[in-house]
Amino acid sequence: MNDPHLPPERQTPVPSPCISLCKMSPETGLCEGCLRTIDEICAWSTADDHAKRAVWAEIRRREAQLGFD
Repeated sequence: MNDPHLPPERQTPVPSPCISLCKMSPETGLCEGCLRTIDEICAWSTADDHAKRAVWAEIRRREAQLGFD
């Protein structure tokens, strides 16, 4: 069971970063809602928790780089 106080990347199972705002930015190649690439989005359903945590790490890096709130 997930602890709602843990960040998503530390939960098991790892939750999807999707917030149902699905629009790919032509400038960045990232979804404007979750900051994933189309390849990351497509692979999510079959990825294991290790791979999902790696995607979350990339999302956090992108958030910092893009000043994403």
